[in-house]
Amino acid sequence: MRTSAAVAKASSRLVKIAELAALLQRVTLAEVDIAVAFLSGELPHGRIGIGASVIREAKPPSAASSPVLSLIEVENVFEQIARTSGRGSSGDRVRLLRDLLTRATADEQDFLVRLVVGELRQGALEGVLIEAVARAGRASPAAVRRAVMMAGALPPVARALIGEGESGLAHFTVQMFRPVQPMLAHTAVDIHEALTTLEQDVALEWKLDGARIQVHKAGDEIKVFSRNLRDVTSAVPDVVEAAQALRAHDVILDGEVIALRADGTPETFQRTMQRFGRKLDVNRLRAELPLTPFFFDCLYLDGVSLIDQPQAERFGTLGEIAPRTIMPNVVRPTLEEASRFVDSTLQRGHEGVMVKALTSSYAAGRRGQQWLKVKLAHTRDLVVLAAEWGHGRRRGWLSNLHLGARDPVNGGFVMLGKTFKGLTDQMLGWQTERLLQLEVARDDYTVYVRPELVVEIAFNDVQGSPHYAGGLALRFARVKRYREDKSPAEADTIDTVRDIYAAAATPLDSPQR
Repeated sequence: MRTSAAVAKASSRLVKIAELAALLQRVTLAEVDIAVAFLSGELPHGRIGIGASVIREAKPPSAASSPVLSLIEVENVFEQIARTSGRGSSGDRVRLLRDLLTRATADEQDFLVRLVVGELRQGALEGVLIEAVARAGRASPAAVRRAVMMAGALPPVARALIGEGESGLAHFTVQMFRPVQPMLAHTAVDIHEALTTLEQDVALEWKLDGARIQVHKAGDEIKVFSRNLRDVTSAVPDVVEAAQALRAHDVILDGEVIALRADGTPETFQRTMQRFGRKLDVNRLRAELPLTPFFFDCLYLDGVSLIDQPQAERFGTLGEIAPRTIMPNVVRPTLEEASRFVDSTLQRGHEGVMVKALTSSYAAGRRGQQWLKVKLAHTRDLVVLAAEWGHGRRRGWLSNLHLGARDPVNGGFVMLGKTFKGLTDQMLGWQTERLLQLEVARDDYTVYVRPELVVEIAFNDVQGSPHYAGGLALRFARVKRYREDKSPAEADTIDTVRDIYAAAATPLDSPQR
């Protein structure tokens, strides 16, 4: 708790790293992963069903005079709360939390409350924590960052490094049935900008509005993981069947799955995602809404990791393994050929193209400049900060959304405007229920929420605005879909919005472009 306060007050990145590293060297080995999770503002078991009403009931009238709690004790209580379910569970959660807070000092109470409701804002961003873990374990930040990409999370990496030294990082490599974080892409305004930015051999692929998947196949055993590394195998038997036909014994493929209409045009993203939300009647839904997988990368083949190989070699391997399910593409196109490929892709109803440098390795978990996405309209994944009650036909529903982009420098989110457009009645009902669960405060018109819900917003352009602290606002913003597969830490940054504004203000023939 004292370290959290010190990190929050420090303006220097180096001071933050030093404070965090010193703490990680003081705690016991059994507490390292818990400390890293808490300092990240996360709970090892995820959200535990604690909302504002439970906090109000559980908050004791007084606090302990001196600290007695250990990290392990606190985490054990959180684990009990997470397991509590069924009749009377709300009261049990209140009791467990009250007992914990009664034993905490006033400062500890404040820290724990902000932790469980997701409001811990202390400047300990993942990049800072990675460097702190590296310093505490006497390893290079690059080695720790790579291990995190393979593990999917920082806490287990921190525990292995501090417990075993740098040799402990060897545990975190590409392994069958342990999904790795997917490589992500930056956005380019158009195909010309994408080709100019990369300035090298590239391949273009369809950009689908589907669901990211990672398929692991070891002989007859097959598992399918979602973008957030959740096992979704039981929901997608059509993907499993496609994987059975792959020409490899042990293989890990990256790809996208989408529901297509009879004419080959794509269903909406919401329709595709219906297949991931059902645990019952999977076969019936499969008949009504079949899924088609498209693979675009090969990460592992018969005992060998391929992520450090160039994109061109991985793509060649993929073509041999999955010739019938490979993502449609064109390799080393001229600008004219690339433009025709974009037009053809859009005519088929897809949202754009991916442009990939053929020399690039697979940067798991990172949004690298070697993959660029080009869409017809601007879209950004933003976070809902608040919502206003609707009027007229929308009375009783939370409608007008306050939208924020992630601030990677100062933490938190920068508001970019509001929108109520693009919302169906079904979405209005769902978002009202969800946002009320995230409520932290309200006034006569607005419900303010924890910044946890990510929404994909389409918009025409960006304009300067004196009404918002960031000085920018989205024009003609509308809701495209909710991104429950993304966390707030994966939302787009304010810098990506500034780039759009700067590009629009710069003439096309300017040497600055």
